[in-house]
Amino acid sequence: MKISYYLFLFLILISISGLSQDKPKEIEELKLKLNEDGSHYIKATILNQIWFRYNQSNPGTTVLGDPTVETFDIGLRRTRLQLYGQITDRVFFYLQFGQNNFNYLAGQNSANSGNRKNQVFFHDALGEYRVFKGTDKLHLGGGLTITNGLSRFSQPSIGTIMSMDVPIFAQATVDQTDEFSRKLSVYARGQIGKLDYRIILSDPFPITSNGLPQAGISATNANFAWDNHSKQYQAIFIWNFFDKESHVTPYMTGTYLGKKKVLNLEAGFITQANATWTGSNTNADPTTDPNRKYYNMNLWSVAMFYDTPVNADKGTAISAYSGYFNTDYGTRYLRYNGIMNPANGTNVGGAPTGSYGNAFPMFGTGSVVYAQFGYLLKKDLLGEGNGTLMPYVTYQGANYDRLDKQMNLFDFGVNWFMKGHTSKLTLDYQLRPTYTPFGNDLIQNSGMNGQVVAQYQFFF
Repeated sequence: MKISYYLFLFLILISISGLSQDKPKEIEELKLKLNEDGSHYIKATILNQIWFRYNQSNPGTTVLGDPTVETFDIGLRRTRLQLYGQITDRVFFYLQFGQNNFNYLAGQNSANSGNRKNQVFFHDALGEYRVFKGTDKLHLGGGLTITNGLSRFSQPSIGTIMSMDVPIFAQATVDQTDEFSRKLSVYARGQIGKLDYRIILSDPFPITSNGLPQAGISATNANFAWDNHSKQYQAIFIWNFFDKESHVTPYMTGTYLGKKKVLNLEAGFITQANATWTGSNTNADPTTDPNRKYYNMNLWSVAMFYDTPVNADKGTAISAYSGYFNTDYGTRYLRYNGIMNPANGTNVGGAPTGSYGNAFPMFGTGSVVYAQFGYLLKKDLLGEGNGTLMPYVTYQGANYDRLDKQMNLFDFGVNWFMKGHTSKLTLDYQLRPTYTPFGNDLIQNSGMNGQVVAQYQFFF
């Protein structure tokens, strides 16, 4: 009887203990409070994007000297550590360290040499001062920063983008006269009523320090100049019709997954005097070419961004963006770029630099229309705790001076949000045109080549 009594008492105590214990609280962020109310803090984030990719190679592609019609590779698209914080009522800092585009050819060049270890660097290192305490009316800042003009996709929060990747053409001078779209800049940014603004003065890097063989000077096609260094002026103005967007960091959110109702109209520009040049192409040192001519770089855009819940109870939402970009880099400028290119050479005579693998004419003098649309399906679509899906489509149409016709680039994909942007899997199929050199121009081939990428992202 005593044993039964003690057993009964023990079970009651366990039951009471279970009722009194709260469910362990999940930590949502790595944040250290510096004062009691948390207005002063230091926060850390971690991001990694892992790619598994199959690609149909551009005509004439070689890998380590071998002709290659298709590739499969595994890579780290982005690996980042961020540390930032509001350390007083007015002082904010932001640091970001990491690497990009790390696959089996990391550090390799067309001469089949390189160093795969020279990939990690500081992306951002800036300090800001809030002029008006307690408001976002005016932040004055400076340092190495992605704070840019032109468009929201010139300073994207890559951990929150809807599509598998951002439209890189909007990062207009990426790795030419900047450090992966970051520049040494001073800026003013803020919100006044419904108006967001960013005004920037940048000191671009010379093209000769980007770590790549230099194109020199061409008699017909503008390239970035080696000399005549000048400052760059940028700005973007955004009108918020509904909810205001955050100004904690300079980065702009890709999609809010129904957490906000955002409708924005934006207009931005970048301008730099004597940014590019042409010449006679007869001198070993193009800076002594008596026939060289300089061109101003003038880029501007207008766009609309819409991100809103559709049914709050179901958790459905849409995200859409549409923009027009006028891109004048100087006469007949054109630049190929392949994201984390799985190849490193070509056997096509006269082919533009970097036109192998998965590359396409990403940047050029002319104009671009870019649009994207995605629909977030109901929450717990795949079962409670298993997340939901967001199919999307993106389109880039470019009319560049050196192309014989409009270039059309399509991406079709779907996100599986296991836990929002913290843990997501993206499957993306891209269709791109290929080209054949014809004199100084490019003629579009019939048909299109494809690329399939599965990306897993964790972001905390």
